Amino acid sequence: MSRRNLPPLGTVFFFLGTLMLGLYFTFAAVQGDYGLFKRIEIQAEGRALAFELEALEKEVARMENLTTRLSDNFLDLDLLDEQARDVLGLIRADEIVIR
Repeated sequence: MSRRNLPPLGTVFFFLGTLMLGLYFTFAAVQGDYGLFKRIEIQAEGRALAFELEALEKEVARMENLTTRLSDNFLDLDLLDEQARDVLGLIRADEIVIR
């Protein structure tokens, strides 16, 4: 009876365990909560939020400009006239209303 030269069972389990741990950590590095895909997703969300912030800052600046133009220190008569007509629903005699 010939006995083949097989590695000891402990060595097989060691290499199998090492392979499994390596695969687990590789998967976690790519797919995990702090993995590469999550990082890319967070960066894309950050860029989208930066664009939204920029749009909101422009809107705030526009609203501050309108507020300044209606303040007591600076009165824009055209804007006041526009707002009064809009709120009161009035028109001048020389205007034509198209609905």
